[in-house]
Amino acid sequence: MSTDKKLLGEKRRESIIQWLKESPTPIIGEELSKRANVSRQVIVQDISLLKAKNEPIVATSQGYIYLQEHPKQDTISRIIAVKHTSEQTADELNILVDYGVTVKDVIVEHPVYGEIVGSLMIKNRFEVKRFIEKLSETNASLLSLLTNGVHLHTIEADSVEKLDSACEALREANILFSDQ
Repeated sequence: MSTDKKLLGEKRRESIIQWLKESPTPIIGEELSKRANVSRQVIVQDISLLKAKNEPIVATSQGYIYLQEHPKQDTISRIIAVKHTSEQTADELNILVDYGVTVKDVIVEHPVYGEIVGSLMIKNRFEVKRFIEKLSETNASLLSLLTNGVHLHTIEADSVEKLDSACEALREANILFSDQ
C-alpha cells in the first residue's frame, strides 16, 4: 500500500488519521512511514502534531490507534492493583486475557511526575507474546520497576463475571495486590 510519491505535510497527516480510523487494529509507525514514503521519525513528529491538535491518537505497545467516539456500551471497566516481578509479567497478562479481559493500560504513581499511564490494549496471548518480545528486543524497562512492582491496570470485559474470574485467578497467583 506504499505510495510512489512522498506525501507532504498536512496531506500526510490527513492520510495518517484516515488510515488509523479505518484500521480495526493498531498500525505500527514503520507501516505508516512506508505508506507515506517518509522516515519513521517524520511519522513520530506527525503524530505529535496531530495529538497537539487534540486528535485522539494513542500509542500502544501494538502501534498507533485512533480512539473512535463510539464507546462500547456492553463493556465494563475496572481498575485493579497488582504487584509482581518482571519475570511474572507474561503470567499476569496471560491470566487476564485468558479470561476474555482486555488490559487497556498500566498506571504507576511516580514521586516527581505523578501518575504515569502507558497504553497497552492487550487482548490475547499473541499480543502478550509480542509485548514481551518488544520489551526484550528494545531492552526497555517496565513502568512497574519504578514502584517496586506495584502498579494499576485498567481492564475491561463484556461481563462482570469475566472481570471477577480474572481477578480471582490473579489473587490465586499472588499477583493481585492487597495490603495483607
